[in-house]
Amino acid sequence: MALRVGGVPEHFNLPWQLARQVEMRPERKLFEQEGLQVEWKDFPGGTGAMTKALNDGEADVCVLLTEGIVKDIVCNKKSKIVSTFVSSPLCWGIHTGAKQQDVTAVKDLNEKIWAISRFTSGSHLMAFVLAKQEGWDTASLKFKTVGDIKGAQEALTDGSANGFLWEKFMTKPLVDGGVFRRVGEIPTPWPCFVIAVRNEILQERSADVRKMIDIVQKVCQEFKADETSPALVAQTFEHKYEDACEWMKSVEWSSACQTDREMILKVAHTLAELNIIQEIPDVSEIVKDI
Repeated sequence: MALRVGGVPEHFNLPWQLARQVEMRPERKLFEQEGLQVEWKDFPGGTGAMTKALNDGEADVCVLLTEGIVKDIVCNKKSKIVSTFVSSPLCWGIHTGAKQQDVTAVKDLNEKIWAISRFTSGSHLMAFVLAKQEGWDTASLKFKTVGDIKGAQEALTDGSANGFLWEKFMTKPLVDGGVFRRVGEIPTPWPCFVIAVRNEILQERSADVRKMIDIVQKVCQEFKADETSPALVAQTFEHKYEDACEWMKSVEWSSACQTDREMILKVAHTLAELNIIQEIPDVSEIVKDI
C-alpha cells in the first residue's frame, strides 16, 4: 500500500520529486528501489489544507510549516512530528497589492485585512507573529480566506484584502510583474518545515516512514550540493536564475531524521503567548522518534 505524502508545490519539496523521478529520469525511482510506494499530492492551500487531510485520513505523511502542525497537534492530537525537513527559517514576504497606494510600509498594515490561504495556515499564524513583533493588538487582526496564492492575487488586486504573507521567493515573480509590492520581510524564529505522520501510520508503518525519510534527506543533500540545481529551480518555478541561486544559498535541509524538542517547545510557548493554543502539552505528545 502506498504512503500518501503531501506538501506545497514549492521549491523546498523539489527533492521529493527528484527521489520519485516519475518523469525526468524514470530509471531512478529511489523509493521503489527500496520497496516503497510513495504517492505525492500537491497542496496549494498550504499547511491548513494538509492538517485537515491528516486529520481526515486523506494523507499519511505531510511536509508542513512547523507552527501550523504544532498548533494542530495540540488541538487535534491525530499526528506527530517525526523529523525536521528544512532546518533554515522561512523568510516570509510581507505583501500588498501593487496599486494599494495607502500601504507603503509594514506599519500601514495595522488594522488592515490580511489575505490567508485558510485559518491555521502559516499565512494566518504568521500574521499573529508579525503583529506581536510590531506591537499591534492581535485581537484587531482581520482576515479574508483566499485559498491559495492565486486567490491572494485577486484579493490584493481588487482591494478586498490589504496584506498577504507568503514565502518571498515564490512571490518574487508577482512582485517583479507588478502584481504585488513587498513592503517588508519576517523570518520564522525556528526551522520552517517538519514532517508529520498520522498516528495510525506511525503504529503500523513507522519503519517504512523512516526508510522514506532517509531516502529523501539524502536526495536533499545531493540537491544542495549540485551546481545545476539553481537552473532546475528556475525552470520549474519560473524564477529568475539569480533569484534561484540566492534561494539555494539560503535554504538548508535536515540531514538526519530527528527533531529538536526544545525548538518545538519554543514554538508551542510562542503560540500560547499569542492565545492561539490554550495549553502546552508534554513534548512527547507532539514529537515521536522513529
